Amino acid sequence: MKKYLALIILVILNTNFAYAEVKIGFVEVQKILKNAPQTVAANKKLEKEFTKRTAKLKKAVKKIKDKESAFRKNSMTMSDDERSKKQKEIQALKIDAQRTEREVREDIDLRRREEIAKVQAQVNVAVEKVAKEQGYDLVLYQGVAYAGKKVDITNTVIKALGKIK
Repeated sequence: MKKYLALIILVILNTNFAYAEVKIGFVEVQKILKNAPQTVAANKKLEKEFTKRTAKLKKAVKKIKDKESAFRKNSMTMSDDERSKKQKEIQALKIDAQRTEREVREDIDLRRREEIAKVQAQVNVAVEKVAKEQGYDLVLYQGVAYAGKKVDITNTVIKALGKIK
């Protein structure tokens, strides 16, 4: 009888461990990346970094439009050779502007990815910090069909990011 009682107590104790509460949290990475102070700073940095190049590109586009306008206005009075020369000149300017635009866009995209990678690393640090401080056993980033407000720690992580420099 004592053996059975000891076995029952042992089974009850083991089931309590199996049903231990697991604290789960969820974060919306896109919301964090959109609202994190580091993202705002990175965007300002990129804007400042590429201001000169985009201004130069806009100036080139305006120059092309002005030349096209002047060409349309004066093309009737030009000789065939002069008209052909001006058309080729405008076409060359357009090709150069398109190439420059593509290069600037590619450089901006590359730098943006670099800055986002830095922010994502900081997000990971902040998530881990919040999880440890608040006793979370598991924090999910994506692939969740529904997460209630009780488990959503996105705003807490954004606040923690505000403290990271």
